[in-house]
Amino acid sequence: MEISAAGRLEVRITAADVGKRVSVRSMIEHAAPGEKFTDTVGVLTSWDKGVLLITRKSGESVRIAESALVAGKLVPAAPARRRGPAASYEELARVAARAWPPVESEWLGDWELRAASGFTRRANSVLPLGDPGVSLDEALDAVRRWYGERGLPAYVQTATGAEGAQELLCAELEKRGWEREVTAEVWVGPLAPVADLAEPSGVVLSREADEAWLARYQRKGVSEVALRVLEAGPSVWFATVTGAAEAAAPAAIGRCVVDGRWAGFAAVEVDPELRRQGLGTAVMAALARRALDEGASAAWLQVEADNEGARALYAGMGFAAHHAYHHYREPDDRAFGR
Repeated sequence: MEISAAGRLEVRITAADVGKRVSVRSMIEHAAPGEKFTDTVGVLTSWDKGVLLITRKSGESVRIAESALVAGKLVPAAPARRRGPAASYEELARVAARAWPPVESEWLGDWELRAASGFTRRANSVLPLGDPGVSLDEALDAVRRWYGERGLPAYVQTATGAEGAQELLCAELEKRGWEREVTAEVWVGPLAPVADLAEPSGVVLSREADEAWLARYQRKGVSEVALRVLEAGPSVWFATVTGAAEAAAPAAIGRCVVDGRWAGFAAVEVDPELRRQGLGTAVMAALARRALDEGASAAWLQVEADNEGARALYAGMGFAAHHAYHHYREPDDRAFGR
């Protein structure tokens, strides 16, 4: 916190700092004994009518009454990374988009409208990477028309917690009644250590998602459109660990997309009866070795915010959270398959 020469805490932020990363200390209303203050770090997304709105890295919005402020200061927009490869949000967003491409897309300024007959939100949502070229309300109207013409609800994928991410857009969407449905995180880490985690024996790699691989994949009844998404990307590899002879599906599977220096892991799934035997690690190690052979050096993956088991596993492999991403659904539409 900012401390004056006289030793007093000071508030050194104003409404003019909206859009910047801040750290504030505020008084807790109805605080328990011994808990008088709380600290909040994030992007100042609004300061209106005596209330500050701060969006944390996770995407959580915190409202703080101006009258409760005790101290506040600006903090660097991009905190120093302690481990893992350095990368901007935009670089990772573009890499992730190429790894899970839509069947159809159209650009609205710097917004990419993506569709794949409803197969996953990632392939059926807007990826905003800059200015749409029109006002936000006009852009959102165009988005709703575009998805409506395809019989799909409109989704906007946003990110928080990294330099160049979209905390302000999140706040504007929420003002307009768009509902956040899913929050996950993109984690990054060095690739070579993943390749050294296990021997690749027993893991078969292929360029196609065959019937056996699809039998283990969590989304059943994969359509032709879904296959086009799964098998598309710069350099796609599928890994399979064969199960027992009588098994209806493989013991484990995984997918990796190699794109320049990046290797993106997805669909790492293990037979529930065979978990904690190192099969998932073996799948990732085999895919990582192939990605190293193709010149990759860094790795990324996506993990649900509430999947503690996966988070612990990936942290042990050297991965760390880079940013959070969210899918906002247009108002008045009901649930839609992820």
